Amino acid sequence: MARKRLGKKDEAGGAPSWLTTYSDLMSLLLTFFILLYSMSNIDAQKFKNIAYSLQAALSGVGNEYIFDEGGSNDTQIPPITDDNEEGEDIIDDESMLNEPISPNIVAMFNKVSEYLVKNDLEADVTVKMQSEGVFVEIKDAILFEPGSAELKDSGIELLDKLEGLLNDFDNKIVVEGHTDNVPSNTYLYPTNWELSTARAVSVLRYLAEEKGIDPKRLSARGYGEYSPIAPNDTPENRAKNRRVNLLIVFEENVK
Repeated sequence: MARKRLGKKDEAGGAPSWLTTYSDLMSLLLTFFILLYSMSNIDAQKFKNIAYSLQAALSGVGNEYIFDEGGSNDTQIPPITDDNEEGEDIIDDESMLNEPISPNIVAMFNKVSEYLVKNDLEADVTVKMQSEGVFVEIKDAILFEPGSAELKDSGIELLDKLEGLLNDFDNKIVVEGHTDNVPSNTYLYPTNWELSTARAVSVLRYLAEEKGIDPKRLSARGYGEYSPIAPNDTPENRAKNRRVNLLIVFEENVK
């Protein structure tokens, strides 16, 4: 009868005890990092885009101005950047997230957006909204020559197209002039204060005197270089800051 060979006993199946302890440690570390990530700051730009998109969806009107970052209207929501070497206070519509937006303002925003699309004005005009009202933002180059406050033919043509939009509302309209940080040093405009204000007044006077908009609805503001929407660090960003806004003021008692 054959004798069994004496030797090491066959090892039982399963992982060794040290591997179980190691797996538990890795699971705890993974949980810890997930917890840290969940407590980190939300990307402000992505959150803002989601907020705009959700607001449009809830209002029942989808439009390309809100969530289409790759579209032609890429200045609709200015990017947030920390590369601001000049220490400027960039106006990036933070009030959109911090202040409640009335449903009436959302409706006004959608109406303005539809008008711009219908009249093929998206390339030169963008629209934004805040608790103060709806901003119709016009690129400076369409309205004026550099260093000038005299309306160009293209600017007059654009304002003519916007007449129908402005007459759709009875709200007050504030014309805002903005420049970049390149100094103005001429006899007529010794600083950007004078230049931005003169441009706002030029637009105001044309709307009142040529287009017949009630002057009681109109007022003008000049901000100079001190309300930028982008750092003045590249020609492209400076072009964004040179703009004229038509603020359609939200008034609760105006329908």
